[in-house]
Amino acid sequence: MAGETMRRLALILTALAALATAPVLAKDAALQSLTTGDESRGWEGVGRLDLGGNSFCTASLIAPNLVLTAAHCLFARDSGQMIDAAQIRFLAGWRNGRAMAYRGARRALAHPDYRYEGRDKVSRVAWDLALVELDQPIRLPSIQPFIVDTTLRLGETVGVVSYAHDRAEAPSLQEVCEVLNREAGVLLLSCAVDFGSSGAPVFAMRSGEPHIVSVVSAKAEMNTRKVSLGTLVDAVADLRAALEAPAGQGAGQFVPQTGAKFLRP
Repeated sequence: MAGETMRRLALILTALAALATAPVLAKDAALQSLTTGDESRGWEGVGRLDLGGNSFCTASLIAPNLVLTAAHCLFARDSGQMIDAAQIRFLAGWRNGRAMAYRGARRALAHPDYRYEGRDKVSRVAWDLALVELDQPIRLPSIQPFIVDTTLRLGETVGVVSYAHDRAEAPSLQEVCEVLNREAGVLLLSCAVDFGSSGAPVFAMRSGEPHIVSVVSAKAEMNTRKVSLGTLVDAVADLRAALEAPAGQGAGQFVPQTGAKFLRP
């Protein structure tokens, strides 16, 4: 099984090399900073996930007490150890020094097949999913959880809302970018991401409503063309089931596990 996964992931790299000289089929939208209440309306469920007091990722609310992010966000870069849940804070709708809701974490859970092995690993992208259970649910009319959707189609246009190291005080929206390839649980995207964008939700519009179809895992560049990798959200249901399992029946017992060169945003 592992060999088959690596073989299929190698196809992604082949596709990426081909895309380096491929024409752009659709015009990607520019990043739009969501600095005002009007601009950020509808995106309040996306927030900054502060980790251990010295780093952050992007995360999104998918239930009143659950946020979705990338698994590698939960690990300290220097030690490779998981960050204590007590040091994780979700700042829903964070912009201009204020959040619409502040929550701590009760538990954090990475996908069982994810392995944290330092930086620049592509084989782990297919499993780069994590859930953070909040210490208190967010039940505000202005902050609605997003639907997780597994029906993404190749060639569909998507959008991303994310924070990054140079735009840490407000989220940015890229309303239109492309799904360039899909293989082995990984999406190759034309979306613009940077450090801090890890865990950002990739949205597809369904009947006028944004549904989360992927989570940003890595960024890359081929011959000056910037691309990104996203993890499909099919396994989110398994993570939710693990969190909801009764004590002693596997709840929170996932052991984080993850390959060429991409950079974690």
